[in-house]
Amino acid sequence: QVQLVESGGGLVQPGGSLRLSCAASVSLFNINTMGWYRQAPGKERELVASITAGGVTNYADPVKGRFTISRDIDKKTVYVQMNSLKPDDTAVYYCKARMWEYSDYWGKGTQVTVSS
Repeated sequence: QVQLVESGGGLVQPGGSLRLSCAASVSLFNINTMGWYRQAPGKERELVASITAGGVTNYADPVKGRFTISRDIDKKTVYVQMNSLKPDDTAVYYCKARMWEYSDYWGKGTQVTVSS
């Protein structure tokens, strides 16, 4: 069993920044890929960004150039730095761990609201 705890969400004005954190209960090397997803009201959950155990990153087109995913191995934490936020970025953001045997674990999510 893997526990994931997200933090860092909140209310921010358009053009602002937030950094989300996802703390894992196991070493990040026990995890194949860590991903950030988001789900807006009435929409399906979508991938935002991911990072593999080898450090390879991937971004959804809507966030390329604005979001950066990173990790701290010692802290067992993955981050997503979100800059130039837009109202369309408003969603609940979830962290997901895909294990080497392809089982998935999800965090409970953190709300991000971009509004003036």
